[in-house]
Parts: sequence; structure tokens; C-alpha cells
Amino acid sequence: MQKKSVAFTCSVFSRRAAWRSMMLATSMMVLWCAPTYATPASKAEEKTQSTYELLNLFGDVFERVRRDYVEEISEEKLIEAALNGMLTSLDPHSGYLNKEHFKEMKVQTKGEFGGLGIEVSMENGLVKVVSPIDDTPAAKAGVQAGDYISQIDGEAVMGLNLSEAVEKMRGPVGTNIKITILREGEKEPLDIIIKRDLIKIQSVRSHSEGDVGYVRITSFSEKTTPTMIESIAKLKKEIPNMAGLVLDLRNNPGGLLDQAITVSDAFLERGEIVSTRERNPNDTQRFSATPGDVLNNLPIVVLINQGSASASEIVAGALKDHRRAVIMGTKSFGKGSVQTVIPLEDHGAMRLTTSLYYTPSGISIQAKGIEPDIIVKPAKVEEITQEGLRSEAELRGRLQNGNDRDAKKLGKSLPEMVQKFTKSKEETSDKTKDDYQLSRAVDLIRGLHLYQSHVVTPATGNAGASKKN
Repeated sequence: MQKKSVAFTCSVFSRRAAWRSMMLATSMMVLWCAPTYATPASKAEEKTQSTYELLNLFGDVFERVRRDYVEEISEEKLIEAALNGMLTSLDPHSGYLNKEHFKEMKVQTKGEFGGLGIEVSMENGLVKVVSPIDDTPAAKAGVQAGDYISQIDGEAVMGLNLSEAVEKMRGPVGTNIKITILREGEKEPLDIIIKRDLIKIQSVRSHSEGDVGYVRITSFSEKTTPTMIESIAKLKKEIPNMAGLVLDLRNNPGGLLDQAITVSDAFLERGEIVSTRERNPNDTQRFSATPGDVLNNLPIVVLINQGSASASEIVAGALKDHRRAVIMGTKSFGKGSVQTVIPLEDHGAMRLTTSLYYTPSGISIQAKGIEPDIIVKPAKVEEITQEGLRSEAELRGRLQNGNDRDAKKLGKSLPEMVQKFTKSKEETSDKTKDDYQLSRAVDLIRGLHLYQSHVVTPATGNAGASKKN
């Protein structure tokens, strides 16, 4: 026993010496690179000594765990856990990605990966669902934005970090997982069984709602902007006299910053889209719009909700601040930070929060979100039949309308415009009957178009030709 103890002590001392040698070289390099006028030598030495002592502490703990932990554990796993713990302690979005997870992340940005189909964050020790992705196993199973996952296959989430929780939700395609959900308004936890599947994200979808175009963006991946512009071009051919566009960003967890910028640019002629500000004020970046508007200034309504985060909020904030669109729905998620993924040679990568983004008006939406111009909460609307109700035209002996004979002379009247509005509303797809927020958005577009067509004198000339078409 004594020999073993001595051997262990020597090993610890030798490893400590290695740490100290490494730190000595590092501290000498730092001192050599630092300008002599920037910091008094004593303060620089104190700071270096403090860092040196803390790294010594890490080395001691690492060695003790490696040698004395009840089960054998690889040094690589210990180091990766330490790195992840350091990064996740900063904020919910920073973290360490090992080689496998880094590879998966790169695949996800291309729009195809395996899993449940939810974007998550960590809040109060639980996994919070930012949003389920359309047509994925999680969405089909009824998972909602704002849900809290308290258990995964019967194991409590409390005490896990986000990476560990996500790792437990991963698994082979076709296998089942049971998650326990805490949902606002529900007295008891909900158990939901989901079958893992290959997630193929169609980031842009579109269809017509009568005379109104509808484009839904589910995430911002590599080809989102060109696909959206192509979809709008098809809608303009399908609807020759399009009244406007509904841009649906609900339950869109975000994605690539450059795609959020180019989507916004598609509808803006000029001005700032977003700015990102790092710790050093001199590192501020500003992104501006270029001339051209794919809709030639037709009305736009942007739908958002609690599941609209990050890149979605950049688009909504830019269009709102430039008064290019009316924002409708409920307040967005409030993720106003930018993460930089930094590859690590021969290893994975670190995802580090490096800046906050600001809307054109200079407002950070971090933890605040985008407030809609018109608040519309989800609701179920039941149609009320009007059987038995009669109008003046159905009464016996009614007076004739003297204007009927002069209608052709007067040209298109306001009642005819309203009749056209009503007909377009009847042509609306069944989707709006089950989606109150979308129904309100479509009605608002038609109302704005009716106002511009009848009340406002149409502008002369064609602002049309645009490089963004």
C-alpha cells in the first residue's frame, strides 16, 4: 500500500510539473507579446499567477478523477465534459461539439438530419421547446412551442446540461422515445411517445389563398432565400392581380444569419437590416439592403409567435422597423444572440456566443422578443349559419334601386370592389378555417389592398423592374 501511494504521489507531481511547464511557457509568451506600457508589470504578473493557479487546480482535479473514480473513464471524455461545462456555463446557446455532433450540425444546416424535429434550449434546469419543426415526428405527436421536457424515457432532465439532454433524445431512426411534458394550462404532466425519424426540412412552402399569396419559412437553411424568391415568382404568375403576401414565420427557430439578411433584403429597397455588436465596440457589423423589392411594394403581413426565434426575429424586426410589413400574432421568443461555430483542429468545434444583434432602430430583442403590431392569439372559430335571416331585396313590393340603370356609366363602384373582396374570401383554402391567425392576416391583406385600390390614388409609373425578381 505504501509503495502504491508513493507511486501515485510521484505521478501527481510529475503531471503537476507538466502543467506548470506548459503554463510557464504560456505566461512567458503572454508577457512577451503584451506592450510594456499597457499594464503595470506587477498587475500582469498577478493575473498570470492567478490563471496559473486555477489551471493547476484543474490539473489536480483531472488527475484525481482519472485515477480514483470508481469506474475507468477515458481522458478524452473527461476533457470534453470539462470543455462543455465551461462553455454551457456561459449561456444556454454556447457549448462544445465533439466530432460526431459537429458533423450532425453541418448536416442540419443543409436541411436533413435524424431526430425528433424540435429546436430546444435550457431554462430553469429543464429542456424548453423553442419550436417543433413542421411535419416532423414531434410536431405530429403534438409537441408545442413553450413546452418543458421534464423527463426522457422516465429519467429526470433536471441536473443534465443541454448537450446531455439532447444526446438522450438522439437514437436510431425508427426507435421510440417517451418524453414527459409540462405545459402551461395543463394540471398534470403529459407523456408523449415519439418515433425517431429522418428529418427532411422543406424550409419554404407556398400556396395561394384566393388573391393572396402565402409563403411559410420553417427554418433558415442554405437555400432558403432562392427558394422563397422562386416561390413568390410562381405565386405572381398564378395570381395575376395578387393583393399581397402573408409571410409565415411561426414556430421557425431560426438558422443561418446570412439567409435572414437576404430574405429581408428581398423586400427592402434600402436601409439597415440588422447589426451585430461584439464585446469590442469597434467590431460592430452592419448589413444593409440593396435596391429592388420582389413584391413591388405589395402589402405584407408577417406572422410570428413564441416559437419564432433568432433569424425569424431578424426578418420580422427589419420589416417592422422599415414599416414594410405589418407584424401579426404573439410575441416572439427573444433570442437576440449570435453564435460562432469555431472548428477545433483534429477535434470537434466550439459554439460560442460572440455578439448580440440589433434591429434597424437600434433595439436588442435579447430576452424581450418582437412585439407584433397586431396581437392575434390562436383561436378556434366556429361559423354561424344565418338561416332564416332575410334582406330588403327579398321583401315583396320592395322599391327598385334607381342606381341600377346607371351602373354602367359609373364604372366599377365600391360595392363591386367589396363583392370582389367577398368572392376572394370564399375562394380561400380550408387551411384558414382551421388557422385563425392566418385568416386574420389574409383579411388584413385584402383590406389594405381594397383601401389602396379605391381610396388611395394609384402611383403612376412602374417601380417594377428589379434585380431581386
